[in-house]
Amino acid sequence: MNYKKHFKGKTILITGGTGSFGNAFTDKLILLKPKKIIIFSRDEKKQEDMRNHYQSDLLCFVVGDVRDIEAVERVMEGVDYVFHAAALKQVPTCEFFPLEAVKTNILGASNVIRTAVKYKVKRLVILSTDKAVHPINAMGMTKALMEKIMIASSRELDTIMCGVRYGNVLYSRGSVVPYFISQINKGEKLTLTHSHMTRFLLTLDDAVDLVLHAFINGERGYMYVRKSSACTIEVLAEALCEIFNYKKGWVEVGVRAGEKLHETLISSVEAQRASSLEKYFAIPPQSQGLDYNKYLPAKRKKHDVIPTPFTSENAKRLTVAETIELLLTLPEVKMERKKYGN
Repeated sequence: MNYKKHFKGKTILITGGTGSFGNAFTDKLILLKPKKIIIFSRDEKKQEDMRNHYQSDLLCFVVGDVRDIEAVERVMEGVDYVFHAAALKQVPTCEFFPLEAVKTNILGASNVIRTAVKYKVKRLVILSTDKAVHPINAMGMTKALMEKIMIASSRELDTIMCGVRYGNVLYSRGSVVPYFISQINKGEKLTLTHSHMTRFLLTLDDAVDLVLHAFINGERGYMYVRKSSACTIEVLAEALCEIFNYKKGWVEVGVRAGEKLHETLISSVEAQRASSLEKYFAIPPQSQGLDYNKYLPAKRKKHDVIPTPFTSENAKRLTVAETIELLLTLPEVKMERKKYGN
């Protein structure tokens, strides 16, 4: 698709823009000739690294926190499009400090949304997570409420808002693949939480593709999900051991607090109203108004069979060979492999 016509000459704001997604998205945006890309985040070291990497006049780096509405207001004026990626994303961190997750993931998101509306931003896309579906941890609960705030704010405003959901991105910060590779480099056994635990396998390119799809095609209050394959953690560990010809294997250490055995990107309730597209699912908001009579049991659409949720347990499972093939598309894995003469 020709994205240039949508971004050429536009001012774009990426909150949390120094993260894995922000870097991958910036790679794409720079080629599309925008007027300006504003990278808004708290970490001046990551901003300096990013500034030195790109050395582009298109990038504008602003140190600030989405929790601070004055900082958000200072950066929002004149912005055409917002991509909201700022969040506390680590499950254990949010379990230990749940109020911090509330401040960033809920109140911070609300600040971004309210300010975007105030300054008449044309489009806003929020980035959410599988953990927001049937949440069992603080990170998922706060992300679920972020989604609800976006949906509630999306009705009949100048700013078109929608969102995307995806699971852990391969080789993103804090994900399991770089952790396993670091253990291989140290000569340690890989530590699996549970061998039958399943996870979706999504590359950063796939995540960027999903966000661009939502940006171009997104309807008010909709959430978008990319159709993805999955594998067990044991298959992922075996694939990495084969790639690096690593013989020490792995050991199970138990599921961490707040972790699920399987990821869910669409619940059975959402599946009742979701549309299946070629590469994506589109989930419309449950209600677009306050006329509750429209949703009385007698007037609801009846379903003979409860639709199936979209989870990493029932998604297409990759074999070890297929997982190896996917992992070898990642530049980081290729680079690490060269160290071993492969």
